[in-house]
Amino acid sequence: MNYTKNVTKRLIEYALKSKGTFVAALIMLSIGVAADLAGPFIAKNMIDNHVLAIEKPYFESQASDEAVQYKDTYYKRYDRFSEGETKGEEIRILQSGRSFYFVNDPVTIEGGDRTYENGILTVTRGDQTAAYEATPLSVDEIFAFYKPELPGIYKLIAIYFVFLLIAIIMEFGKTYWLQSSANKVIQRLRRDVYAHIQTLPVHYFDNLPAGKVVSRITNDTEAVKDLFVAVLSNFFSGIITMVGVYIALFILDVKLGLISLFVVPLLVLWVVIYRKIATRYNTIIRSRLSEINAMINESIQGMSIIRVFRRQKKTYDEFEALNEDYMKHQNKMLNLNAFTSHNLVTVLRNLAFAIILLYFGASSIDGSSIISLGVLYAFVDVLGRLFQPVTGMVNQLANLDSSMVSAGRVFELMDQTGEKVTDGSMPRYLGNVEFKDVSFAYNKDYVLKNISFEAKQGETVALVGHTGSGKSSIINLLFRFYDPQKGTITIDGQEVKGLPKQWIREHMGIVLQDPYLFTGTIASNVSLNDNKISRETIEKALCDVGAEQLLSHLPQGFDEPVVEKGSTLSAGQRQLISFARALAYDPAILILDEATANIDTETESIIQSALEVLKKGRTTFIIAHRLSTIRSADQILVLHKGQIVERGNHDELMAIGGRYHQMYQLQQGNTPAAQESSDRLTNPVGVQAAT
Repeated sequence: MNYTKNVTKRLIEYALKSKGTFVAALIMLSIGVAADLAGPFIAKNMIDNHVLAIEKPYFESQASDEAVQYKDTYYKRYDRFSEGETKGEEIRILQSGRSFYFVNDPVTIEGGDRTYENGILTVTRGDQTAAYEATPLSVDEIFAFYKPELPGIYKLIAIYFVFLLIAIIMEFGKTYWLQSSANKVIQRLRRDVYAHIQTLPVHYFDNLPAGKVVSRITNDTEAVKDLFVAVLSNFFSGIITMVGVYIALFILDVKLGLISLFVVPLLVLWVVIYRKIATRYNTIIRSRLSEINAMINESIQGMSIIRVFRRQKKTYDEFEALNEDYMKHQNKMLNLNAFTSHNLVTVLRNLAFAIILLYFGASSIDGSSIISLGVLYAFVDVLGRLFQPVTGMVNQLANLDSSMVSAGRVFELMDQTGEKVTDGSMPRYLGNVEFKDVSFAYNKDYVLKNISFEAKQGETVALVGHTGSGKSSIINLLFRFYDPQKGTITIDGQEVKGLPKQWIREHMGIVLQDPYLFTGTIASNVSLNDNKISRETIEKALCDVGAEQLLSHLPQGFDEPVVEKGSTLSAGQRQLISFARALAYDPAILILDEATANIDTETESIIQSALEVLKKGRTTFIIAHRLSTIRSADQILVLHKGQIVERGNHDELMAIGGRYHQMYQLQQGNTPAAQESSDRLTNPVGVQAAT
C-alpha cells in the first residue's frame, strides 16, 4: 500500500508540473458535464410545462396571443394570467387513450385511470372515482390548445442546442488539454529517466541487460502515458460526471438521490479488490515483456554466433517459454476483465433501475406521492448517464493497474543511486599519473593488489599479462568507473577521488579493440556532435591518423553515412575513425585497449603511424597482447594475478629473462620450451577475470 502511495505521489508531482493545462482541462470538463446534464432538465421542462401542460387548468379570458379559441370562447392557461387579470370559468383538457376531451368543470382527481363512454369521462385513482361530462376534441381543436406552447418549446430546443454546442466545445478542449498535458508529462518523465541513466555507474549495467533498460524507457513510460491520456481522462471525466449526476438526482428527488449513492461504495470496493488481484498479474506481465525485449536484443547482437553454433532451435525454445508465460498471464488478465467489468456495471445498472421502479411504482399505487412524467423521464435519463462514466472507469481498471506497475518500474530505475553531475570543467592537466598501493575488488576477492607505478607526461606505459591479470581493472580505476578500496590514485598530484568524474574524463580519450560507432556520418562519429569541435578539426584529425588512405574511395568522403555500429566499414576503417575521435578531443591521457588486435598486416602499418601521431605529447596507456607493438613503450608493466611482477622497458625486461621474455619468445618463435612456459603462465585457474 505504501509502495502504491509513493508511486501515486510521484505521478501527481509530475502532473503538477503541467498543472495549468490540467486545471484548464478540468474546468472545461466540469462545464461540459454541466452543459450535458442540462439536457434532462430541459426535457423535463418541455414535458411538464408544455407537452403535458395541456392538462393544466384553463380559465375563460379575453382574446390574446396566449389564449385559445374554442367554440367562440377564449381560454388561457392559469399560469399565464397577469396579475389583476380577471379569470372566468375553469375548464380542463384531459387525455384518455389517444384521444383528448374538453371538460367544462374543475377536476378534483389528478392522474389515475381514465375511461370515456357515452359523453362521460370517468377518472379513478386508488379508491377515489369521479365522473365528468366531456366532449371529444378534433385534431385541429387539440392543435389550437398546443399552439401557445410552441414558442416555449422552440425556445427550449434552442437552449438545448446551445448547451449541446457548449458541451461539444468543452469536450474538445478537455480532450486536447488533457492529452497535451499527458504528453508533456511523459516527455518530461522519459527525459528524466534517460538523463538519470547517463548518471548511473558503469557497474550497474553489468548486471542489467540493455533490453531491460530499453523496455523501461520505452514500453513502461508509454504505459504511464496511457495512465494520463486514457485512464486519468476517464477517471476525471467519470468522477466529475458522477458528481454532476448526483447533484441533478438530488435536485429531482432527495430521497432517491440518497438511495442511489449505493453505487459509490460498491465501485470503490471493486477498484480495491480488482487492483489487488490485477497487480500480481501485471507485475509478471511487465517483467516478462522486459525479459522478452532483453532476449530479442541479445539475439540480434549475437545472431552470427547463434547460427555458427546452430543454436537457433534452443534460442527459439527459450524465447517461446518466455512468450508462453507472458501470454498465460495476459489471458489471466483477460479472464479477470471479461468476467468482472461488464457484469459489475450490468448488475449496478439493473439494481438502480429496480430501485426506481420500486420507488415510483409504490408511490403511484398507494397515492402517497404524485410524480410528473417529466420528473420520471429526467430521473431515468440522469441515472442512465451515471453508468456511462462507471463503465468508462471500470473498463480502464486494467490500464490503470498496468500503468501503475509500469510507473513503479520506471521510478525503481530512477531510484538507483547515480553519480553526481558537476557543472563546469577543469583546465587540461599535464597527465602525470601515479598509483600508490592500490588494491581493488569487484566483489570480495581482490583483483588488484598493492599496485604502485608512476607514468609521467608524454610517457607510454604498456600493460601486459594473461586474461584476468588486472589490466582492464587499472583502466577502470583510472576512468573512475570504480574507486579502489585501498591506496590512492593521483593526476598531477591531485587525488582523483577529490575531483568530479566528469572533469577528469574530459581530458581522457580511449581507443577500444572493437571501436563503437554511432549512426550518423564519419565526421559526426569523430566529433560526437560536440559543437566545440570544428569541421576543420575533424578533417585534420582524420588526415593526421592516415584515414584518407582508407576512406578516400567512399562516395561522400568524410560525410559517408555510418549505419548500425559501422557494419559497412572494415575493421581498419572503424579503428582509424576511433583514433581520429581521440585526436580531435585532444586528451591529456590516452588509453589504447588492444587497439591493433583486429587489424590486418597491411593496415597495421597505417595504424602504427596513426598511433605515433596520437601518442605525441600525451600520457599513453596501452593494453596489448601483441608484444611486438609495445617495444617502444617507455615502461612495461607485467601483471600476474593482480600484481605487478615485472616492470621496465622492452630491452630491460628481455635482459631479465623472466615472464615477459618467455611471453615474447613464444610469440616470436613458438619454441617447445616457450610453449610449455606460456601454458604455465597463462593458466587462469583461481583468478577472477578482470579484463
